[in-house]
Amino acid sequence: MSSYGLHRVLHPAGVLPQQAWRLDADDTCGPDEVVLDVERLNLDAASYRQLREQHGVEGVRRAVLDIVAERGKVQNPVTGSGGMLLGTVRAVGPDSPLGLRVGDRVATLVSLTLTPLRVTDDLRRWDGASEQVPCTGTAVLFGRSIAAVLPDDLPDELALSVLDVCGAPALTDRVVRRRTAPSVLVLGGGGKSGSLSLAAARRAGAGRLTALVPTDAEADAVRAAGLADTVVVADARDPVAVADAVDRPADVTVVCVDVPGCEHGAILATADGGTIVFFSMATSFPTAALGAEGLAADVEMLIGNGYVPGHAAFALDLLRAEPAVRALFEHRQTQQA
Repeated sequence: MSSYGLHRVLHPAGVLPQQAWRLDADDTCGPDEVVLDVERLNLDAASYRQLREQHGVEGVRRAVLDIVAERGKVQNPVTGSGGMLLGTVRAVGPDSPLGLRVGDRVATLVSLTLTPLRVTDDLRRWDGASEQVPCTGTAVLFGRSIAAVLPDDLPDELALSVLDVCGAPALTDRVVRRRTAPSVLVLGGGGKSGSLSLAAARRAGAGRLTALVPTDAEADAVRAAGLADTVVVADARDPVAVADAVDRPADVTVVCVDVPGCEHGAILATADGGTIVFFSMATSFPTAALGAEGLAADVEMLIGNGYVPGHAAFALDLLRAEPAVRALFEHRQTQQA
């Protein structure tokens, strides 16, 4: 049995679970596995947007069910991404290194694209209007998986929203601390990962903080929260509009949008010698690399892989310490309810 989950790969043989087309989602617990009773899925923002745009709110439930039935996991065939989930530990294998106990309520900190999943309730409680999906089923964690026990002081939906993007503020903190008072630009600064990244950058010693958002309503919300020194409105998919809106290139640019086509704008908005961190699963990394080359842009580009040691506790502490960030999260949940 493999701690990477190789034994759960049905097709094609020899690849890791994230690369696999289909996984074995049988709920029998292996020696180093943990089996969860699933309560809620959290689709990543890029995947949910794509599915909703393609199938409509009325058809997105069937689309997700079809993906799970075909693949034994949630992996959007267009974006390649999935999300994460909330559940209760049903069984723990004797060799599991995760430190979880039967009855623990946890959020998984690994992608649904590599998590064996069975859905047993036809997602009948989900109306398709939110990326959070009430769900009954089972999921399997491997020896190399990661999960966080849910905190007692936060509502489940709120904690799940934060943990879904907890890698973004943690890596933003690390990148900002490498420099002395860098200017920081966050594309998508009004969203979940964007607002947390702004708060993390401020705490890490950022100099000028700029948030770019797509609408005046989001701009008003971010200004009211006091998360940025400057808030600008522009379409992140329009490179010239982004460059014009931010006025001065940033030392660090953090991309937290959930739509494709934002790579060139991030490059134009970043100073030579600066760093771009791509957190969006809608990012085309060939487009980013070739775009920087074509623009003769001397920028370091990082892929936000979603994992930094201590990232879950870091993000939850940010939410607790920053009432304005919590208010943005709660407002977003109210809109989706």
